[in-house]
Amino acid sequence: MTAPANPAPQGADAETIWVEHVAWFDRVPRAVAMAFVFAVFIGLWELITLLGLVSPIILPTPLETLKDVILVGRNLIGGEYMLAALWTTLRAVAYGFALAVAIGFSLGVLVGETAFGERAIMPYLVAIDTMPKVAFAPIFIAWLGFDIESKVALAAFIATFPIVVGTAAGLHSADANARMLFKTMGATRWQTLVKMKLPTGLPQIFTGLKIAAVGVMAGAITGEFLGGGRGFGELIRIASTQLNTPRVFSLIIYLSLVGMLLFGIVVWMQRHFVFWHKDRVVGGEV
Repeated sequence: MTAPANPAPQGADAETIWVEHVAWFDRVPRAVAMAFVFAVFIGLWELITLLGLVSPIILPTPLETLKDVILVGRNLIGGEYMLAALWTTLRAVAYGFALAVAIGFSLGVLVGETAFGERAIMPYLVAIDTMPKVAFAPIFIAWLGFDIESKVALAAFIATFPIVVGTAAGLHSADANARMLFKTMGATRWQTLVKMKLPTGLPQIFTGLKIAAVGVMAGAITGEFLGGGRGFGELIRIASTQLNTPRVFSLIIYLSLVGMLLFGIVVWMQRHFVFWHKDRVVGGEV
């Protein structure tokens, strides 16, 4: 008696589909998750103040901070002195970011395209980046004075290196077969850079830009802390010397909103120019 033949698998043409198990908390909508984290943060903050674990001089209550946020918002909407201070800080951030993009992209192309840049210039850039950048603030102030120029210089100084690294990494990410194809077709070095390497490296370049967009704000505010001026950094310094911590917190909140706006602009540009590439970033997929 012969053994029965193996039964034919049902749906012979069907393919096995592997479905990754997703935890329940990963299926929670973003808005709900963010609201929950925010509520927990506010609850812990309120609990700390109610228990008196931290002096109210150092840590105001959430309600006191909210009242001052509204007060600062009214001052900004009314076009009073805080609006002029915010505009001063915005100018320093915008000019610093533009300068960082110009310098960082140029150095990134030099490092990514030439052996001289990679061997002779990149080590110095790494050495400079490892230094405490805040320590350069007095130097920039001594060179450029107490006006906006020193703040722009410090902001650009902090934001340049991520752009250099992102640009160089993007140029190095070009496929070797694609480079060989361009060389076989007789493309010049410039044509290869513009038509193949730069488009291929845009995801890494925008990664550097996003990191720089976060750092440029810290540079501008640090310059205002140490070098005076008329921006939000100076208002924070004055409020801290007066122990007006609700004002310090509210000004920091508005500065964080400005930083998020700049980061969002870079993310929007990435979605517009690198629409063919999907990448997970802070704030969602692009």
